[in-house]
Amino acid sequence: MKVGWLGILALLVSLYILWRIRQVLLLLLVAIVLATTLNRLVQRLQKFGVDRGSAVSIAILSFFILVTSFIGLVVPPFVEESQKFVALFPEIINEAETQLEGLKIRIPGQWAEDIQLMELLVQQSQPLVKHIFDHVFLWISDLLSIILKLVLVLVLTVMLLANPQQYRQPFIRLFPAFYRSRVNDILTQCETDLGGWMTATFITMVVISLLSGLGLWILGVPLGLSSALWAGFCELIPNIGYIAAMFPPLAIALLDAPWKALPIAGLYFLIQQLESYVIVPWVMKEHVSLPPAITLLSQIVFATFFGVIGLFLALPLVIITKIWIREALVKDVFDQWQQP
Repeated sequence: MKVGWLGILALLVSLYILWRIRQVLLLLLVAIVLATTLNRLVQRLQKFGVDRGSAVSIAILSFFILVTSFIGLVVPPFVEESQKFVALFPEIINEAETQLEGLKIRIPGQWAEDIQLMELLVQQSQPLVKHIFDHVFLWISDLLSIILKLVLVLVLTVMLLANPQQYRQPFIRLFPAFYRSRVNDILTQCETDLGGWMTATFITMVVISLLSGLGLWILGVPLGLSSALWAGFCELIPNIGYIAAMFPPLAIALLDAPWKALPIAGLYFLIQQLESYVIVPWVMKEHVSLPPAITLLSQIVFATFFGVIGLFLALPLVIITKIWIREALVKDVFDQWQQP
């Protein structure tokens, strides 16, 4: 009986320790996903006769150039435009109130009451938007912590990519000897599905960036390239990423020509519909398939418990969990369970 209680206590203590270091574990998972993705590039380079050390260096250098180019093209323009938007936001609110007041005078009856309600909403939005932007700049000010996390992820990625077997074999040895071959097969399936998901996601990001850039160019919205790249990046968050992608061009449009805000919202809604019903089903069908409801629920759960990092890692975690449940639990236990 004492052994049972000690086991439960040890389990609870282990769960508590894991919860306390959850952020580090999430960063490790980010590194694993990146290493798995880059390893596909390394393997392709090795097929052309490049030795593994050189292939790893090329993959890491390519990833570093891609990330720094993205940050250089997207972050500085958006920070500058956000500062302008915050500075001019009171003027935008005053102009909107003036226009609504004029409409209320020219349009009597029930419509006037609706316009009055819109005017009230505009007035109430000013402190709310200011509060949001204050928090945005608070997040941006925490740049040192973000840089340190990125450095840690990059170092872990390089370590995992340089010699994957050095870390894979000790994990496999945690399982009984008779099951280690099966665990190795499951890990291979996880690697294949994660690589396939990243490939499909990259293709989707490129397509969404091109569509967004074309639409914003037609509408004449400034910083169309930065907004298009940001829209592609937001594809890492399926279902709800397009909402985050829409805010920067909307804010820029309010500074440039407020009438463009409605066409921009329509553009991103159209792109989201194309993504959901055409692009994603076509791209993902050969790689990985997840029910939309499961995807959305996983994003909500992981974002609630683990914050922004959990939101980005929701899909990789669901893919890995799905494979382990299907292979280790369903096929190896439930399907083999014979009635006594």
